[in-house]
Amino acid sequence: MSAESAAYRDPTLPKERVVFNDWISRYFVWASLGWGLVGMLVGVIVALQMAFWQANLGPYLTFGRLRPLHTNAVIFAFVGNMIFAGIYYSTQRLLRARLASDLLAKVHFWGWQAIIVSAAITLPLGLTQGKEYAELEWPIDLAIAAVWVVFAINFFWTLARRNEKHLYVAIWFYIATIVTVAVLHIVNALSLPVSPFKSYSIYAGVQDALVQWWYGHNAVAFFLTTPVLGIMYYFVPKAAERPVYSYRLSIVHFWALVFMYIWAGPHHLLFTALPDWAQTLGMIFSVMLWAPSWGGMINGLLTLRGGWTKLRTDPVLKFFAAGITFYGMATFEGPLLSIKSVSGLAHYTDWIIGHVHSGALGWNGFMAAGMFYWMVPRFYGRKLHSTAAANLHFYLGTVGILLYVISMWVSGVTQGLMLRATTSDGALTYPSFVETLIAIRAMYWARAFGGTLYLVGMFVMAWNLVKTAAGATATDGEIEIVREAPKTDDVSWTEIVFAAPVWIVTLAMALFAAVAVVSESASVLTAVLAVGVGFGGSLALQLTRVEGRPTWHRLLEGRAVIFTVFTLIAVLVGGVAEIVPTIVLRPQDATAQGAAPYRPLELEGRDLYLREGCYTCHSQMIRPFRFESQRYGEVSTLGDSRYDHPFQWGSKRTGPDLAREGGRYPNLWHYRHLIDPRATSPGSNMPPYADMAASPLDLSRTRAKLEAMRTLGVPYTDAQIERAVTDAQAQAREIAADLASSGAQVAADREVIALIAYLQRLGRNPSAEAAPAAPAAPATPAH
Repeated sequence: MSAESAAYRDPTLPKERVVFNDWISRYFVWASLGWGLVGMLVGVIVALQMAFWQANLGPYLTFGRLRPLHTNAVIFAFVGNMIFAGIYYSTQRLLRARLASDLLAKVHFWGWQAIIVSAAITLPLGLTQGKEYAELEWPIDLAIAAVWVVFAINFFWTLARRNEKHLYVAIWFYIATIVTVAVLHIVNALSLPVSPFKSYSIYAGVQDALVQWWYGHNAVAFFLTTPVLGIMYYFVPKAAERPVYSYRLSIVHFWALVFMYIWAGPHHLLFTALPDWAQTLGMIFSVMLWAPSWGGMINGLLTLRGGWTKLRTDPVLKFFAAGITFYGMATFEGPLLSIKSVSGLAHYTDWIIGHVHSGALGWNGFMAAGMFYWMVPRFYGRKLHSTAAANLHFYLGTVGILLYVISMWVSGVTQGLMLRATTSDGALTYPSFVETLIAIRAMYWARAFGGTLYLVGMFVMAWNLVKTAAGATATDGEIEIVREAPKTDDVSWTEIVFAAPVWIVTLAMALFAAVAVVSESASVLTAVLAVGVGFGGSLALQLTRVEGRPTWHRLLEGRAVIFTVFTLIAVLVGGVAEIVPTIVLRPQDATAQGAAPYRPLELEGRDLYLREGCYTCHSQMIRPFRFESQRYGEVSTLGDSRYDHPFQWGSKRTGPDLAREGGRYPNLWHYRHLIDPRATSPGSNMPPYADMAASPLDLSRTRAKLEAMRTLGVPYTDAQIERAVTDAQAQAREIAADLASSGAQVAADREVIALIAYLQRLGRNPSAEAAPAAPAAPATPAH
């Protein structure tokens, strides 16, 4: 008989009934389901827009404005609400304590929904910072931070009031999620406001690129992965009615994952102007992630050992098993794509889109479905309305994912190979970018069909869950606990913090860090010593383990504060090591090349470029490949984006790279291309922007924008700021006059003029050239 059972049977000890707060989990489940339908419906629309450009309904429902809405809705609305539901439900049961504050739970729920509604309104309006997965403007960023703090307070307050001293593995992942997302969001969202809905990132160029993808990659890690892993460790054993396969494997899985993941962000920037050391570091840690990621997958799947026959009849286990399998596939493909030779082909193509969606739809979507099918019947004390409908949902979703991912693999590889193909004499085989779009259009239709199947499956689940809950009264779970007298710990905190495992890890990390500063020959020896210290120390700890005495980690699991601090340190090490040197770095070649700030009209045009989401389809980073320099121009350098707040290197090319676009075509070509892309580039799927020729350009905040840029380090003079509006108007008149001479009558105060000014500036050095006559269009356009 266990000590807990003996205590419970002791009639002299007081017993207490704990009623869990399950209404907060119910709220988040229904919110996740509703927003998931919205987010995926928008996803199907943007997939259709890629195959059928006429589906763009300007100005508010174009691809460039809807794509950020889709990603934010799926990540933060669908998955966000889902993880909150799972965390609140499982945490209370694992800690054997009711949620600390119902009021904070309400603030969290309604605050998060208000943030989602704000995103749904502002993104189609073009109010964006232009940073992937972090598009929301500064007031919403502040709201996100505030609501996240409310969530953290409630979680850690509940942790402090827990009736179960030992922290189960799911709680470890929740702790890592809460502290790391807070750090990621705060660091990446730092910006300087210009107006209530306009701000500029405090970082520029290469610094902004590294910070953004440190955030972007780890948002995937610590918002879409670690909390769902915690949910896996709770709900899969519950559904399978079996314990987790390996406790030791869960320890290795957790610490290796939270430490390694934070280093991997630079693999999104391979072959860019980012320093080589950062690219290599990101690639190495990305490949190393194979081990802990698959450790988690194995632990999850083997938890189902002995219960595989239940998969035939239990849709919950079907979704969990498939979801974990998709996690394994995605975490195999991710390190593969981070290898430079593979990234050179796959980056900027649809292969990356397929990879992202195999994780989002397969891992997040299926784990959410399994959790919902398990929770909702228990919320309402009824069986699932229709097992057959749940099975239908599973097969619709699985076929939809496979169609989606396979079509994107084919599309990405096809486009990547076509873009680098050359003839026997070294010329580009497909000089026009549009040729690649025409070749893969069938894959875009297949993607749209696969996404539609997945969406239909989501609607089937929504119907099934609503029918399950209809007419039933919701109930909250409850348990009876024994309130024992508090025990005095035999082990002090110093014995945990300064124990042998901590010294071993510290010494091994110090030796690994020394590799960066010692000579090449010494670095090999230092790395070997680091591995030897880690392996030898682990072996020594195992051999000196005392039978019957708790291990060091078991003691750590009972100390929530120390556990949280160690987790934060593990996360911060990688972030500090990568970001600080790059933030300190100042691209000296910016001055050497004579780089100059944007003129006021060009800056306004750049803001319009961000507003329309052009960065979702165009990159501004020419990689050091011969076929790219042949197609787009000279390889990009650090100095090119020195004054870009935020950077615009991009992550996907549905159109050509624009880093050297300035002067490539005359103003008339750009005007015609924006009004009707098919007029200059037959076969293009770009939406038309005819409304910009009629929309007046707002110059009321131009001076404030230049002042903000100067605060951020852009060298505008007092005189330039003083005459900002005058200069913008003068440049606009020059462009309008040039268009008029070519037969296009456009007022000088239209938005399209500013956007043309920005496009004509890209890649040009105004301090090293006199204003040339507009060149004639090339015989074979790259567009």
